[in-house]
Amino acid sequence: MAGGRRLDYLCFMNGKNNFLKTNLIGLALGVALLVVLTGCVGYVDGPGGGGGYAASPVVETSFAVQDDYVYYPQYELYYSSSRHEYASREGNGWVSRPAPRGVSVNAVQSSPSVKMDFHDSPANHHAAVTKQYPKNWKPAAAAQAPAKKQKDDQRGDNNGR
Repeated sequence: MAGGRRLDYLCFMNGKNNFLKTNLIGLALGVALLVVLTGCVGYVDGPGGGGGYAASPVVETSFAVQDDYVYYPQYELYYSSSRHEYASREGNGWVSRPAPRGVSVNAVQSSPSVKMDFHDSPANHHAAVTKQYPKNWKPAAAAQAPAKKQKDDQRGDNNGR
């Protein structure tokens, strides 16, 4: 009898039908478990338990700096005191630099200047500005005192004046 049982056991273990059935059942259980677990990932209950999802608000922080330009007709050069940059034409484009090219800051600031009333790019106004203030433009005698104070302010030499 012991030999008969062993033979039945060996036949059961070597049978391909039983092995295939257990693999299909295991595969089905694995897929079901995977579906259940991945289905739960999409829902997370927050601390309030309100059952809803609220996206965090998008906050945009931006600020605009209005440019305030001083124009130096002799050099066809603009200075922005808010940006601390000099803007000028170079070839077909415009460039901005912390210092003027080819001339000292002192030479530029000691030349005649005029405060511009636009607050966007000098490129948008340059044609009109050069017609109104040609390279040899000089301010009237009464206008020179405010221009000197403005240059002193740019240099930081106002000393309480």
